[in-house]
Amino acid sequence: MVTNVQGVNPLFALSAFNLFFYLLTPAIVLWYIYFRMSRKQLYDLASKIPGSEGLPLLGNALDFMQDPHTIFEKIYERSFEFEKNSPIKMWIGPRLLVFLTDPRDVEVILSSNVYIDKSPEYRLFEPWLGNGLLISTGDKWRAHRKLIAPTFHLNVLKSFVTLFNVNSRDTVSKLRKMGSSTFDIHDFMSECTVEILLETAMGVSKKTQKKSGFEYAAAVMKMCDILHMRHTNLWLKPDFIFNFTKYAKEQVGLLDLIHGLTNNVLAKKKEEFLKKKSLMKEVSDIPAASEEIVETSSTLEVEEVPYGNSFGQSAGLKDDLDVEDDGIGEKKRVAFLDLLIECSENGVVLSDEEVREQVDTIMFEGHDTTAAGSSFFLCLMGAHQDVQQKVVDELYSIFGDSDRPVTFQDTLQMKYMERCIMETLRMYPPVPIISRQIKEKVKLASRDITLPVGATIVIATFKIHRNEDVFPNPEVFNPDNFLPEKSASRHYYAYVPFSAGPRSCVGRKYAMLKLKIILSTILRNFKINSNLTEKDWKLQADIILKRTDGFKLSLEPRKSLAKTAA
Repeated sequence: MVTNVQGVNPLFALSAFNLFFYLLTPAIVLWYIYFRMSRKQLYDLASKIPGSEGLPLLGNALDFMQDPHTIFEKIYERSFEFEKNSPIKMWIGPRLLVFLTDPRDVEVILSSNVYIDKSPEYRLFEPWLGNGLLISTGDKWRAHRKLIAPTFHLNVLKSFVTLFNVNSRDTVSKLRKMGSSTFDIHDFMSECTVEILLETAMGVSKKTQKKSGFEYAAAVMKMCDILHMRHTNLWLKPDFIFNFTKYAKEQVGLLDLIHGLTNNVLAKKKEEFLKKKSLMKEVSDIPAASEEIVETSSTLEVEEVPYGNSFGQSAGLKDDLDVEDDGIGEKKRVAFLDLLIECSENGVVLSDEEVREQVDTIMFEGHDTTAAGSSFFLCLMGAHQDVQQKVVDELYSIFGDSDRPVTFQDTLQMKYMERCIMETLRMYPPVPIISRQIKEKVKLASRDITLPVGATIVIATFKIHRNEDVFPNPEVFNPDNFLPEKSASRHYYAYVPFSAGPRSCVGRKYAMLKLKIILSTILRNFKINSNLTEKDWKLQADIILKRTDGFKLSLEPRKSLAKTAA
């Protein structure tokens, strides 16, 4: 008898392996049959949706395993292979993705209070953002949204105008040092938006921070790179695999920096709150925090917002930021972080951990989106000198040749600039896709198709905004797309740069006001130049839409608005 060195008959070992193989194979086949049968309704309904079946088991997963620019370019090009405005399906392994581009179908999802659950990819944000507004669902999300939305009311935002001006001028001073060189404007926009958030929403001066806004912004961008890599590399999605990679260690270091800043901000603000509360108890003639504070008539004055000034929303489309509540003018409104700290004091409404989660969410959503939007705007100004000149002419009509700060009333007169900003957000929406996980079947409005339970719905904002039936010559930058008469006749959900409905961006008015002040300040001081047209740009859509090739431009100081506008 033949034996190996361990005294085991190799024929027996081979037979044992064969036995194991023959038992395992039927088990896998049976499991796969059961898996398919349990999802029969999903496959039946999916078969009626146009799109690509992809490879067996893998589906279209290989299409997402390339560099960010190639992924974006190929997915966008492939969308033209199907009927216009038709839903399109793709498979990533066993997961069904359905892309929606028809405004009527988009309305079914975004206007609903039922289809508000984010897709599974958002769980990768949890180590960073916890269960903040971006991720949370159900009653917790509704309660927190109702609590936070009033802090972004226009009356509160108007009090931030001075800080917007100060930071915008600081950015201009930094840009002067670049001379006539070609550089990436996005770094400056990221730092500016972070510093503004620290002083407005957070209420803490940047001078008291141990880490600069640029360091925070750089950490956020690196975190986004890691998250995008996990989205596109399927083997990195499971935590038990990701945690063994070098990227997990890098993520820990980045989160230490990001959470360190927010924890530092929270500690300082809480200390200030407790001191103020203690002082109120000691001094009897100072009203308690719970008492109503009567505002003066000057405080209550709200400039009438002219028709067409939609603060980034489609004309006629309203959300909870547009609803005037009965408390305006009766009780002093509190800025974002101050309100959260007051609520967390008794631990009933918000715990300390929930406060930090909301702070991290606002810091992320409030800076990276506006940094990208402002960078795209400036690059478009450089590529379209005629449009830039019209913006400058409008600014001269408002400011003359003075160097005075921007007022809130000034921003209401920037009608052409607003159209340019909205056209920028149409062509290059900072959030290029919005995704939902549906737990109930959905009947589409545009055609006789029902989306199955368990499908991931992708609202393809970038594609929706380039619908030629809605926006003629959609690849051409044309601010007149947002003339009042054109906006009024457009479907509400054909333009959703800040999403729409119950989960619309809570900071859209904040973003639009901030963009107007930053961008008008830059254009009053510099002429923007760029050697590249949009056809030369290389886009990538990871967490935020950006340019793979960077936001390169050069600046030429303006000596006088009067000479420019003449």
